[in-house]
Amino acid sequence: MQLAKKQSKAKVGKWQSFWKVTKNQKILYAMSLPFVLWVFVFNYLPVWGWTMAFQNYVPGKAFLDQEWVGLQHFIQLFQDERFFLVMRNTLAMSFLGLIFGFTIPIIFAILLNEVRNTLFKRITQTVTYLPHFVSWVVVAGIVTKMLSTDGGVVNDILVGLGILNQPYQFMADGRLFWGIVTVSDIWKEMGWNAIIFLAAIAGLDPQLYEAAKVDGANRFRQIWHITLPGIRPTILIVLILNIGHLIQIGFEKQMLLGNPLVLEYAEVLELYALNYGIGLGQFSYGTAIGIFNSVVSITLLLLANGIFKRYSNQSVM
Repeated sequence: MQLAKKQSKAKVGKWQSFWKVTKNQKILYAMSLPFVLWVFVFNYLPVWGWTMAFQNYVPGKAFLDQEWVGLQHFIQLFQDERFFLVMRNTLAMSFLGLIFGFTIPIIFAILLNEVRNTLFKRITQTVTYLPHFVSWVVVAGIVTKMLSTDGGVVNDILVGLGILNQPYQFMADGRLFWGIVTVSDIWKEMGWNAIIFLAAIAGLDPQLYEAAKVDGANRFRQIWHITLPGIRPTILIVLILNIGHLIQIGFEKQMLLGNPLVLEYAEVLELYALNYGIGLGQFSYGTAIGIFNSVVSITLLLLANGIFKRYSNQSVM
Protein backbone atom coordinates (compact mmCIF):
# COMPACT_ATOMS: atom_id res chain seq x y z
CA MET A 1 0.00 0.00 0.00
CA GLN A 2 2.80 2.43 0.90
CA LEU A 3 4.68 1.47 -2.28
CA ALA A 4 1.59 2.28 -4.36
CA LYS A 5 1.26 5.68 -2.65
CA LYS A 6 4.93 6.45 -3.31
CA GLN A 7 4.57 5.52 -6.99
CA SER A 8 1.42 7.67 -7.23
CA LYS A 9 3.20 10.65 -5.67
CA ALA A 10 6.15 10.15 -8.02
CA LYS A 11 3.82 10.21 -11.05
CA VAL A 12 2.10 13.37 -9.79
CA GLY A 13 5.49 14.97 -9.20
CA LYS A 14 6.62 14.14 -12.74
CA TRP A 15 3.45 15.63 -14.25
CA GLN A 16 3.80 18.77 -12.16
CA SER A 17 7.41 19.11 -13.24
CA PHE A 18 6.40 18.56 -16.87
CA TRP A 19 3.70 21.24 -16.79
CA LYS A 20 6.04 23.63 -14.99
CA VAL A 21 8.71 23.23 -17.68
CA THR A 22 6.03 23.56 -20.39
CA LYS A 23 4.78 26.80 -18.86
CA ASN A 24 8.29 28.23 -18.60
CA GLN A 25 9.21 27.20 -22.17
CA LYS A 26 5.86 27.99 -23.82
CA ILE A 27 7.41 30.48 -26.27
CA LEU A 28 9.91 27.86 -27.51
CA TYR A 29 7.14 25.27 -27.86
CA ALA A 30 5.02 27.76 -29.80
CA MET A 31 7.96 28.48 -32.14
CA SER A 32 8.54 24.77 -32.78
CA LEU A 33 4.85 23.95 -33.36
CA PRO A 34 4.80 24.89 -37.09
CA PHE A 35 7.79 22.62 -37.76
CA VAL A 36 6.18 19.74 -35.84
CA LEU A 37 3.01 20.17 -37.91
CA TRP A 38 5.07 20.30 -41.11
CA VAL A 39 6.80 17.01 -40.24
CA PHE A 40 3.48 15.40 -39.32
CA VAL A 41 1.71 16.49 -42.50
CA PHE A 42 4.50 15.74 -44.98
CA ASN A 43 6.32 12.83 -43.30
CA TYR A 44 3.79 10.88 -41.25
CA LEU A 45 0.43 11.32 -42.98
CA PRO A 46 1.78 10.04 -46.35
CA VAL A 47 2.65 6.73 -44.64
CA TRP A 48 -1.08 5.97 -44.94
CA GLY A 49 -0.44 5.62 -48.68
CA TRP A 50 1.65 2.52 -48.00
CA THR A 51 -1.61 0.60 -47.82
CA MET A 52 -1.69 0.78 -51.64
CA ALA A 53 1.18 -1.73 -51.75
CA PHE A 54 -1.17 -4.37 -50.34
CA GLN A 55 -4.01 -3.58 -52.75
CA ASN A 56 -4.72 -3.59 -56.45
CA TYR A 57 -5.24 0.12 -56.15
CA VAL A 58 -7.64 1.75 -58.59
CA PRO A 59 -7.83 5.56 -58.50
CA GLY A 60 -11.30 6.83 -57.70
CA LYS A 61 -12.43 3.81 -55.71
CA ALA A 62 -13.20 4.14 -52.02
CA PHE A 63 -10.64 2.73 -49.60
CA LEU A 64 -12.91 -0.13 -48.46
CA ASP A 65 -13.77 -1.02 -52.06
CA GLN A 66 -10.17 -1.67 -53.07
CA GLU A 67 -9.06 -5.27 -53.71
CA TRP A 68 -6.59 -6.48 -51.07
CA VAL A 69 -3.84 -8.76 -52.43
CA GLY A 70 -1.46 -9.08 -49.47
CA LEU A 71 2.22 -9.43 -50.46
CA GLN A 72 1.56 -10.09 -54.14
CA HIS A 73 3.34 -6.95 -55.35
CA PHE A 74 6.40 -7.65 -53.19
CA ILE A 75 6.60 -11.20 -54.59
CA GLN A 76 6.31 -9.76 -58.10
CA LEU A 77 9.07 -7.28 -57.27
CA PHE A 78 11.57 -9.94 -56.22
CA GLN A 79 10.73 -12.08 -59.24
CA ASP A 80 11.38 -9.27 -61.71
CA GLU A 81 14.83 -9.52 -63.34
CA ARG A 82 14.72 -5.80 -64.06
CA PHE A 83 14.61 -5.12 -60.32
CA PHE A 84 17.98 -6.80 -59.74
CA LEU A 85 19.52 -4.87 -62.65
CA VAL A 86 18.21 -1.65 -61.11
CA MET A 87 19.59 -2.62 -57.69
CA ARG A 88 23.01 -3.22 -59.26
CA ASN A 89 23.00 0.28 -60.74
CA THR A 90 21.73 1.84 -57.51
CA LEU A 91 24.33 0.14 -55.30
CA ALA A 92 27.17 0.82 -57.75
CA MET A 93 26.48 4.55 -57.95
CA SER A 94 25.75 4.69 -54.21
CA PHE A 95 29.09 3.14 -53.25
CA LEU A 96 30.97 5.35 -55.71
CA GLY A 97 29.22 8.36 -54.23
CA LEU A 98 29.94 7.18 -50.68
CA ILE A 99 33.63 6.52 -51.35
CA PHE A 100 34.46 9.62 -53.38
CA GLY A 101 31.59 11.97 -52.55
CA PHE A 102 32.26 11.53 -48.83
CA THR A 103 36.06 11.54 -48.71
CA ILE A 104 36.81 14.31 -51.23
CA PRO A 105 34.91 17.03 -49.27
CA ILE A 106 36.89 16.07 -46.15
CA ILE A 107 40.20 16.33 -48.01
CA PHE A 108 39.09 19.59 -49.62
CA ALA A 109 38.07 21.07 -46.24
CA ILE A 110 41.41 20.14 -44.68
CA LEU A 111 43.41 21.56 -47.60
CA LEU A 112 41.34 24.74 -47.65
CA ASN A 113 41.90 25.15 -43.92
CA GLU A 114 45.65 25.06 -44.53
CA VAL A 115 45.48 28.01 -46.95
CA ARG A 116 46.90 31.09 -45.24
CA ASN A 117 45.71 33.67 -47.81
CA THR A 118 42.29 34.66 -46.44
CA LEU A 119 41.04 36.29 -49.67
CA PHE A 120 41.98 33.29 -51.82
CA LYS A 121 40.42 30.96 -49.23
CA ARG A 122 37.09 32.83 -49.26
CA ILE A 123 36.95 33.05 -53.05
CA THR A 124 37.73 29.34 -53.42
CA GLN A 125 35.09 28.33 -50.88
CA THR A 126 32.45 30.53 -52.53
CA VAL A 127 33.23 29.25 -56.02
CA THR A 128 33.11 25.61 -54.95
CA TYR A 129 29.80 25.70 -53.08
CA LEU A 130 27.90 27.80 -55.65
CA PRO A 131 27.20 24.77 -57.93
CA HIS A 132 25.07 23.32 -55.10
CA PHE A 133 22.45 25.96 -55.91
CA VAL A 134 22.44 25.14 -59.62
CA SER A 135 19.60 22.90 -60.81
CA TRP A 136 20.46 19.42 -62.03
CA VAL A 137 18.76 20.40 -65.29
CA VAL A 138 21.44 23.03 -65.86
CA VAL A 139 24.26 20.78 -64.63
CA ALA A 140 23.15 17.94 -66.93
CA GLY A 141 23.13 20.37 -69.86
CA ILE A 142 26.66 21.57 -69.02
CA VAL A 143 28.02 18.03 -68.64
CA THR A 144 26.35 16.84 -71.84
CA LYS A 145 27.72 19.80 -73.78
CA MET A 146 31.24 19.33 -72.38
CA LEU A 147 31.26 15.64 -73.38
CA SER A 148 29.59 16.23 -76.74
CA THR A 149 31.27 15.11 -79.96
CA ASP A 150 30.24 18.42 -81.55
CA GLY A 151 32.45 21.05 -79.98
CA GLY A 152 32.69 19.42 -76.54
CA VAL A 153 35.60 20.75 -74.48
CA VAL A 154 36.71 17.28 -73.28
CA ASN A 155 36.82 15.81 -76.77
CA ASP A 156 38.58 18.88 -78.18
CA ILE A 157 41.31 18.61 -75.52
CA LEU A 158 41.77 14.85 -75.91
CA VAL A 159 41.89 15.06 -79.70
CA GLY A 160 44.21 18.10 -79.55
CA LEU A 161 46.63 16.22 -77.26
CA GLY A 162 46.57 13.21 -79.58
CA ILE A 163 45.05 10.91 -76.94
CA LEU A 164 42.04 10.28 -79.24
CA ASN A 165 42.04 10.13 -83.02
CA GLN A 166 38.44 11.30 -83.22
CA PRO A 167 35.78 12.54 -80.77
CA TYR A 168 34.37 9.82 -78.53
CA GLN A 169 30.68 9.48 -77.65
CA PHE A 170 31.02 9.44 -73.87
CA MET A 171 27.29 9.79 -73.25
CA ALA A 172 26.55 6.71 -75.37
CA ASP A 173 28.91 4.39 -73.44
CA GLY A 174 27.06 2.76 -70.54
CA ARG A 175 30.33 1.63 -68.94
CA LEU A 176 31.26 5.28 -68.37
CA PHE A 177 27.86 6.40 -67.08
CA TRP A 178 28.47 5.61 -63.38
CA GLY A 179 31.73 7.56 -63.46
CA ILE A 180 30.13 10.54 -65.24
CA VAL A 181 27.34 10.70 -62.65
CA THR A 182 29.81 10.42 -59.75
CA VAL A 183 32.15 13.13 -61.07
CA SER A 184 29.21 15.43 -61.85
CA ASP A 185 27.81 14.93 -58.34
CA ILE A 186 31.19 15.62 -56.73
CA TRP A 187 31.62 18.83 -58.75
CA LYS A 188 28.15 20.00 -57.76
CA GLU A 189 28.19 19.11 -54.04
CA MET A 190 31.86 19.05 -52.95
CA GLY A 191 32.02 22.64 -51.73
CA TRP A 192 28.66 22.47 -49.98
CA ASN A 193 29.45 19.17 -48.23
CA ALA A 194 32.78 20.57 -47.09
CA ILE A 195 31.12 23.35 -45.07
CA ILE A 196 30.25 21.09 -42.12
CA PHE A 197 33.86 19.83 -41.93
CA LEU A 198 35.23 23.37 -42.16
CA ALA A 199 32.95 24.32 -39.28
CA ALA A 200 34.22 21.36 -37.25
CA ILE A 201 37.83 22.33 -37.95
CA ALA A 202 37.12 25.93 -36.96
CA GLY A 203 35.97 24.67 -33.56
CA LEU A 204 39.32 23.06 -32.75
CA ASP A 205 41.49 24.71 -30.09
CA PRO A 206 44.29 26.75 -31.78
CA GLN A 207 46.52 26.08 -28.79
CA LEU A 208 46.78 22.44 -29.90
CA TYR A 209 48.44 23.56 -33.13
CA GLU A 210 50.74 25.92 -31.25
CA ALA A 211 51.82 23.11 -28.93
CA ALA A 212 52.41 20.84 -31.93
CA LYS A 213 54.61 23.48 -33.58
CA VAL A 214 56.66 23.78 -30.41
CA ASP A 215 57.15 20.00 -30.46
CA GLY A 216 58.41 20.25 -34.04
CA ALA A 217 55.39 18.84 -35.86
CA ASN A 218 55.15 19.88 -39.50
CA ARG A 219 51.81 20.73 -41.14
CA PHE A 220 51.17 17.17 -42.26
CA ARG A 221 51.73 15.90 -38.71
CA GLN A 222 49.39 18.58 -37.38
CA ILE A 223 46.69 17.42 -39.79
CA TRP A 224 47.22 13.77 -38.90
CA HIS A 225 47.40 14.14 -35.11
CA ILE A 226 45.14 17.15 -34.45
CA THR A 227 42.78 17.98 -37.33
CA LEU A 228 41.62 14.48 -38.23
CA PRO A 229 41.14 13.27 -34.62
CA GLY A 230 39.41 16.56 -33.80
CA ILE A 231 36.78 16.23 -36.55
CA ARG A 232 36.44 12.45 -36.14
CA PRO A 233 33.01 12.66 -34.39
CA THR A 234 31.65 14.83 -37.23
CA ILE A 235 33.06 12.46 -39.86
CA LEU A 236 31.45 9.43 -38.20
CA ILE A 237 28.03 11.05 -37.81
CA VAL A 238 28.00 12.21 -41.44
CA LEU A 239 29.14 8.74 -42.53
CA ILE A 240 26.32 7.06 -40.58
CA LEU A 241 23.74 9.35 -42.20
CA ASN A 242 25.22 8.72 -45.66
CA ILE A 243 25.06 4.96 -45.14
CA GLY A 244 21.41 5.34 -44.15
CA HIS A 245 20.74 6.98 -47.52
CA LEU A 246 22.85 4.48 -49.43
CA ILE A 247 20.09 3.40 -51.83
CA GLN A 248 18.18 6.68 -51.71
CA ILE A 249 20.28 8.47 -54.31
CA GLY A 250 17.38 10.17 -56.07
CA PHE A 251 16.72 9.94 -59.78
CA GLU A 252 17.23 13.47 -61.17
CA LYS A 253 20.83 13.11 -62.32
CA GLN A 254 20.27 9.63 -63.72
CA MET A 255 17.15 10.71 -65.60
CA LEU A 256 18.70 13.92 -66.98
CA LEU A 257 22.11 12.47 -67.88
CA GLY A 258 20.75 9.15 -69.11
CA ASN A 259 19.44 8.23 -72.53
CA PRO A 260 18.08 5.04 -74.17
CA LEU A 261 21.62 3.93 -75.11
CA VAL A 262 22.74 3.74 -71.47
CA LEU A 263 19.42 2.83 -69.85
CA GLU A 264 20.73 -0.48 -68.48
CA TYR A 265 23.34 1.46 -66.48
CA ALA A 266 21.25 4.56 -65.71
CA GLU A 267 18.02 3.23 -64.23
CA VAL A 268 18.06 3.31 -60.42
CA LEU A 269 15.51 2.21 -57.83
CA GLU A 270 13.63 5.51 -57.54
CA LEU A 271 13.56 5.98 -61.31
CA TYR A 272 12.32 2.40 -61.62
CA ALA A 273 9.51 3.20 -59.15
CA LEU A 274 8.67 6.36 -61.10
CA ASN A 275 8.57 4.59 -64.46
CA TYR A 276 6.44 1.68 -63.23
CA GLY A 277 4.39 3.41 -60.56
CA ILE A 278 3.38 6.55 -62.42
CA GLY A 279 4.51 5.98 -65.99
CA LEU A 280 2.62 2.69 -66.37
CA GLY A 281 -0.09 3.44 -63.81
CA GLN A 282 0.95 0.55 -61.51
CA PHE A 283 0.52 2.56 -58.34
CA SER A 284 0.52 -0.42 -56.01
CA TYR A 285 3.71 -1.85 -57.52
CA GLY A 286 5.42 1.54 -57.33
CA THR A 287 4.41 1.86 -53.66
CA ALA A 288 5.88 -1.58 -52.94
CA ILE A 289 9.19 -0.40 -54.44
CA GLY A 290 9.06 2.71 -52.24
CA ILE A 291 8.43 0.64 -49.09
CA PHE A 292 11.35 -1.64 -49.93
CA ASN A 293 13.55 1.44 -50.39
CA SER A 294 12.51 2.92 -47.03
CA VAL A 295 12.85 -0.32 -45.07
CA VAL A 296 16.34 -0.99 -46.42
CA SER A 297 17.40 2.61 -45.67
CA ILE A 298 16.14 2.42 -42.07
CA THR A 299 17.84 -0.96 -41.60
CA LEU A 300 21.16 0.34 -42.93
CA LEU A 301 20.92 3.43 -40.71
CA LEU A 302 20.25 1.37 -37.57
CA LEU A 303 23.01 -1.12 -38.40
CA ALA A 304 25.58 1.59 -39.11
CA ASN A 305 24.55 3.51 -36.00
CA GLY A 306 24.77 0.37 -33.83
CA ILE A 307 28.17 -0.64 -35.17
CA PHE A 308 29.73 2.81 -34.76
CA LYS A 309 28.14 3.24 -31.32
CA ARG A 310 29.63 -0.05 -30.16
CA TYR A 311 33.16 0.50 -31.42
CA SER A 312 33.55 4.28 -31.31
CA ASN A 313 30.85 5.56 -28.92
CA GLN A 314 29.59 7.85 -31.71
CA SER A 315 25.98 7.70 -32.88
CA VAL A 316 23.12 9.82 -34.21
CA MET A 317 20.56 8.58 -31.67
